[in-house]
Amino acid sequence: MKKYLFMIFVLISGTSISAQFDALFTKETLRLDYIHSGNAFQESIAYGSSSKEQFWGGSQLNLIDTFYYGNHYVELIDEKSGTLIYSRGYCSLFAEWQTTAEAKTLVRSFEETAVFPFPLKPVQARILSRDEEGVFQLLFSMRIDPSDYFIKPFKTTGLPVYELLINRDPSIAVDIVIIPDGFTLEEMEQFKLRSEQFVEYLFRFEPFKKHKDKFNIRALLVPSAETGVAIPAKGEWPETAVSSSFYTFDSERYCMTYEHHRLRDLAGQVPYDQIYILTNTKKYGGGGIYNFYCLSSANNSASPEIIVHEFGHGFAGLGDEYYDSSTSYEEFYNLKIEPWEPNITTLVNFDQKWKHLVDESTPVPTPDNEGWDGKTGVFEGGGYVAKGIYRPSRDCLMHTFKGNIFCAACSEAIEEMIFFYSE
Repeated sequence: MKKYLFMIFVLISGTSISAQFDALFTKETLRLDYIHSGNAFQESIAYGSSSKEQFWGGSQLNLIDTFYYGNHYVELIDEKSGTLIYSRGYCSLFAEWQTTAEAKTLVRSFEETAVFPFPLKPVQARILSRDEEGVFQLLFSMRIDPSDYFIKPFKTTGLPVYELLINRDPSIAVDIVIIPDGFTLEEMEQFKLRSEQFVEYLFRFEPFKKHKDKFNIRALLVPSAETGVAIPAKGEWPETAVSSSFYTFDSERYCMTYEHHRLRDLAGQVPYDQIYILTNTKKYGGGGIYNFYCLSSANNSASPEIIVHEFGHGFAGLGDEYYDSSTSYEEFYNLKIEPWEPNITTLVNFDQKWKHLVDESTPVPTPDNEGWDGKTGVFEGGGYVAKGIYRPSRDCLMHTFKGNIFCAACSEAIEEMIFFYSE
């Protein structure tokens, strides 16, 4: 009897959740393209265009972001009631660039996109950005009427889709779309092999391995005109699908794309939550930005670790735990406040981080010596600086690739995000 009552409860709950979503949204996506510009001291957003994509790949249950990760935050406010009906945190290439030396003397513009489930009634779309104190401030707001004829229908490309792993309906799965860059039409079979390896690599590592049944992964077979990836320092500029390039922010191994709208055009051909670009190069490099996109070299010997490290950034909002490698960033974190990333702390408000995972007998800060290998603690050095920021473990996939595991704090953050998408 209890079993049947439970089944009835699940059915009723599922029906009510579906009804709530269906009362607010269609199962399509409202896409806002805009330009994010400014310098190290100021920023602004200029609206570009709106379109309706054919799929909504996100959750129909968890419409309100409860993590508050990211440098930016998007919201949909129901016009009639003033109720918040959707929100998500994210980061951007622009926000990273703001911390470089160049941003102190130059104004630049970057393409960005915000996506929402398509509303049935007029809404106010808002974009907020964190200030130096970590507080979200309103940056942009506009009224959107879903009946507006200026909302363009999304154009499908007709490109083949390679289904690598399909477990669930997109509304209860983490949906990843893989985009190839630098693979010509003649190299599509090679890309298919690399995308199959992506799946194998990702699920080598816990906690992804034990939650494999909660993921869908599709690859879009989009060819590039030329093979390879741009390496500006060598004068190499191949014509590729999304124009990925090493030396982003003049950091050799940082390989990213500025063609964000083009990237979204491709990703929108399938239901997706996360975008992952695989580049046709052996050169070490890549990048991952929370709820923006991830990128890594498909042919490098460290590809398994690179893939899962960058996905830790893009999917779970994990910060870099290393501090002894050169980057283009200057004063990336304000040491007077708690960073939003779940796996680094300034100890300003450690209670909201992984304190519950640290044994009471463990000293804080924790000595960084071999006696504490494999233990959860508070080790100084992380977030690109040696002093003032602390990490949960001596080593982790967000630090080096020596141990080949995520620390307890990172694992917990990843699992929480998997459940958020798959409920």
